[in-house]
Amino acid sequence: MEFKIGDLVSVLDDNISGRIVNIHADEISIETEDGFEMNFTKKELIKDKTLDSDLFKHSDMDTVLQEKEQSHKKKSVGVKPKERNLPAMEVDLHIHQLTTSHKNMSNHEMLNLQLDTARHKLEFAIKKRIQKLVFIHGVGEGVLKMELDYLFGRYENVKFYAADYQKYGLGATEVYIFQNA
Repeated sequence: MEFKIGDLVSVLDDNISGRIVNIHADEISIETEDGFEMNFTKKELIKDKTLDSDLFKHSDMDTVLQEKEQSHKKKSVGVKPKERNLPAMEVDLHIHQLTTSHKNMSNHEMLNLQLDTARHKLEFAIKKRIQKLVFIHGVGEGVLKMELDYLFGRYENVKFYAADYQKYGLGATEVYIFQNA
């Protein structure tokens, strides 16, 4: 076996390993991991294949180091406790969000479209087992809010209350759907 200075080697009959620092004929000097220099014959040593310096080239090491630095820069995005409680679904019931043109619609038709949308989205959430949703109805005169309260009150497995004031103001209702396990 051919040895050269810088190779990592292990001693055959001992638990000693280190790097070759000097080669003189049949005698090889190694520096152990603890910093001691010891002399062995070529027959007593074996190249440490797992730590062989040729195993990793400098270009490979540079690539690995760059990837490691980039992975440290990408911090995991944790979910804040406040965001954990945010509803999974928001339904905006403003009429301009529901239809392209509402100019030829009466107030009654607009209200029915908004209520039908709310009923459809609530049934969808129940079917898909979505526990929380927010209906954005706006403030206005309170007619839509009152009709939504009546609609939600007809469901036994639904609890509803004013949504987060900081995010929605007074114009939204949060619905919590009780799910059977």
